[in-house]
Amino acid sequence: MSGKILLIDDDDSLRRVTEYNLTSAGFEVVTAASGRDGLTAFGAEEPDLVVTDVELGDLNGLEVLNEIKKMSPDTPVIVITAYGTIDMAVKAMGEGAFNFITKPFDRDTLRLSCQKALEMTELKSRNRVLAEEVNRLSGLEGMETSNSAMAALLEMAVRVAESEATVLITGESGTGKELLARIIHRRSNRHEAPLVAVNCAAIPDNLIESELFGHVKGAFTGAVANRKGRFQTARGGTLFLDEIGELKLDMQAKLLRTIQEREVEPVGSDRTEKVDVRIIAATNKDLKAMTAEGKFREDLYYRLGVIPIHIPALRDRPEDIETLAYHFLRKLNAPAGVRFSPAALALMKSYGWPGNIRELQNVVERSCILRHGEEIGPEALGLAQSAAGAAGCEALTLEIPPEGISLEEVEKELIRKALARSNGNRSEAARLLKIPRHVLIYRLEKFDI
Repeated sequence: MSGKILLIDDDDSLRRVTEYNLTSAGFEVVTAASGRDGLTAFGAEEPDLVVTDVELGDLNGLEVLNEIKKMSPDTPVIVITAYGTIDMAVKAMGEGAFNFITKPFDRDTLRLSCQKALEMTELKSRNRVLAEEVNRLSGLEGMETSNSAMAALLEMAVRVAESEATVLITGESGTGKELLARIIHRRSNRHEAPLVAVNCAAIPDNLIESELFGHVKGAFTGAVANRKGRFQTARGGTLFLDEIGELKLDMQAKLLRTIQEREVEPVGSDRTEKVDVRIIAATNKDLKAMTAEGKFREDLYYRLGVIPIHIPALRDRPEDIETLAYHFLRKLNAPAGVRFSPAALALMKSYGWPGNIRELQNVVERSCILRHGEEIGPEALGLAQSAAGAAGCEALTLEIPPEGISLEEVEKELIRKALARSNGNRSEAARLLKIPRHVLIYRLEKFDI
């Protein structure tokens, strides 16, 4: 294992011999002839490990140890001395030394001690990265909030996680419904099993049954082998059914039976299979209204909504915008000095965010790329023209204002307003705008909304 070692010893000959032995063992070695020089070298070189003698003339090794631990608590320090006593060894170890070696020592003793110290440092680093990843998956990362209603929602989600109840998460597109589902799963007793996500809107109607329940060989054209469905894949874990409102009534009936009986019948099979999964569903539609219209089964609605959780739109919690914006900057590994100007923050807080947190994340990423210097100004957000377009639309009549108006901005703002009015439902937004749904989708992609 390689690594950079700072060797501090005032004995020239011993320092040169030790440097040679460590270099021969594959380590990069930086040397210092006194305690003060060693501390200076430590700040400049940022070594992975420090090896210091106790008797250094100006400072002793324990003083060097204390100073290094103040500057970098995680850097291991090996203390060597010709005057080893049990008391000194205990004191050195008590003050944070990784090891205490008495002179004379053979080259392998120091080499092995250095190797173990560096292995420990690497292990700590890996554990730190792993802990951050676990926190990303199981913590509340991306759901930071200063809003009391949102804080209460997250607290309830953590409590609900420990139960087996089905959960129905509602909210506009981009509010973080899947993220909340993953938080619930990671906090549940099922966290060691998979969370399997299914976007019900993305699977063709003729394939959704096979996708959920699996099929046997020969069940239909193209079924050349038995295939497990998402229920079987999620066995022991959680099945997240996103866009549940897009399911047709016949599939709703089959899903209800599966949830109630805890068994599936693969397509083309006459046998059922027991499945042990927890169901979390999500939608941006008003399922209660759909049940009144006969578009969603009432019994399935109540079966899914044992625990209903509604995530508020970002525009309803503007106090979270700054927190989330800086969270996304950190996620992008932006340099430490990068910040939003007061004008940029004010613009973000006044904007309607029809795309919610997903749109905010995209805006932050774009602004981080387009910024000039460390401060992100409003011009880098790409929202200034939209805000101007919004102001024009508010005052828009059938006459064009004398100063003129951007037709593209008017169109973009009308699309945003339709999406906000329809709670992100594209079909409803297209109806409000009196255009086909595929035309709306084309414009969403064109305008990057």
